[in-house]
Amino acid sequence: MRFPAWMAAVVAALVLLMGSVFVVSEGHTAIVLNLGRVARVDLGPGLHFKWPMVESVRIFDKRLQVLPAEPERYLTSERKDVSVDFFAVGQIEDARAFYRATGGDETAAVARLAPIIKDALRNEINARTLQQAVSGDRTEIVKSQLSVINRGAATLGVRILDLRIKQLDLPTDSRVIDDVYNRMRAQRQQVASRLRAEGEEQANEVRAAADRDRQVILAEAERDAQKLRGEGDAEGARIYAAAANRDPGFYAFQRSLEAYRKAFADGGSESVIVLERNDPFLQYLRSDR
Repeated sequence: MRFPAWMAAVVAALVLLMGSVFVVSEGHTAIVLNLGRVARVDLGPGLHFKWPMVESVRIFDKRLQVLPAEPERYLTSERKDVSVDFFAVGQIEDARAFYRATGGDETAAVARLAPIIKDALRNEINARTLQQAVSGDRTEIVKSQLSVINRGAATLGVRILDLRIKQLDLPTDSRVIDDVYNRMRAQRQQVASRLRAEGEEQANEVRAAADRDRQVILAEAERDAQKLRGEGDAEGARIYAAAANRDPGFYAFQRSLEAYRKAFADGGSESVIVLERNDPFLQYLRSDR
């Protein structure tokens, strides 16, 4: 069965139309190759036409892409190992350069970008000490090298918009962790020694102040006691003098009794007193009184 000529013409026209029309989605860009040579670039979203059988189309995603990378080990300025886990955010900026450099293969582009980013990070880490790299501002590490990275990425038609360090650790298979722990331990011991010395100094100051206050208090108490004793002795002497003036005989008798008590304080077992018969000391011991 033979088809009419007009039907064959319609089918041929449809085939040619389907081969000459292509659609670029939102967030993508396209380049048109004429027998392998770049003819048109940066075709935006929408419906586009090309010569069938002669021209071909390559469509690329211009949206932001996350470029992951394996953690990399670097040396600090102190020759200490650190493990840096990072990722980059970029997009295709020049479709023509991207195609010429990578053939449109995104995997090849990532493989060529990784050394550029790693070298830039290595320069920053190598210029910092371990403490600066671990505890410093990571945005400063990235900010200073982003322009350097983009100079290398421009040859691939790619622009890196951001570079983030996810984690910066000490490798578990190196001596850095032991060195860090030893340094932390030494710093804590230094702080503890300083605090103990300061505490001992304060304790000595408190003890010295307490001893000084004690001496002052004892001296003032002794002064007050001497004063009270002097006043007591003066009052006692006044009372004795008043009593003696009131009854001199009784006062003389009392003084004699005090003298006897002191003389025979040991009970007379070891005391020997040699006196004359009429000695006044014995006047109150005579039976004739």
